[in-house]
Amino acid sequence: MSDNWVVQNLQNALDTWNDVLTTIWSLLTTSPKNFKGGGIWKAIVNINDGLQAVGLALLVLFFLAGMVKTCGSFAEIKKPEHAVKLFVRFILAKAVITNGMELMTTLFSIIQGAISTIINSSGLGTADQTVLPKSLIKTIEDCNFFESIPLWAVTLIGGLFVTVLSLIMIMTVYGRFFKLYMYTAIAPIPLSTFAGEPTQHVGKSFIKSYCAVCLEGAIIVLACVIFSLFAGSPPQVNTDAAAVTQVWAYIGELIFNMLVLVGTIKMSERIVREMMGL
Repeated sequence: MSDNWVVQNLQNALDTWNDVLTTIWSLLTTSPKNFKGGGIWKAIVNINDGLQAVGLALLVLFFLAGMVKTCGSFAEIKKPEHAVKLFVRFILAKAVITNGMELMTTLFSIIQGAISTIINSSGLGTADQTVLPKSLIKTIEDCNFFESIPLWAVTLIGGLFVTVLSLIMIMTVYGRFFKLYMYTAIAPIPLSTFAGEPTQHVGKSFIKSYCAVCLEGAIIVLACVIFSLFAGSPPQVNTDAAAVTQVWAYIGELIFNMLVLVGTIKMSERIVREMMGL
């Protein structure tokens, strides 16, 4: 690493960004079961098991409410076709609740398979590192002390922007994990609505919303892949321009690409929900 304090200031910001990208890449390829050693997942499983009793109680309630609303009289319930339909609905709803954890993990595994396919197809095992061009480093090192003062101010502002964008991005990805855990923990209650025909739309919306959270990972991976390709072709630096102009042009284009990436990650939930018609 260069001994120049301006180069070090900018490189430290890029190191923070690269560390965040590496962390995000790791998070997107990690199962909730293995996240943070699996301790959180065990707590979520226990909560899910505890709420199954509540879900089964609501199952009966939603089933009776649906039966009353869909059948005009008791005589209709005696009809074989109605009785079989109600019986099958009740059994399926009960199976969904008792096997809700398996259903959720299966849906996640399917989406995770799509994420792995995107990563493998892109040919990127990890996110590419963003590095300073050698020509820019040489230009900065050739500046005297007084010329370095405005460069320091520019890199300080640019480094602050990069650090803030890094924090926003990592918080968004961590937020996806929190949503996955919350959906999995509370699953027995919304899944119990499948017992009644008038309330089944709640269960369908819950499943679609959970799939949307899982698909957010695919959108984030795509955004990181595209950014990595941009990072592999760093901004062109005009070596004939003044040092401040070169640094400002480089930082400006870099921050613009970062803003696009962070904006895409922030809007990943909205993009997926629009795709799924939610």
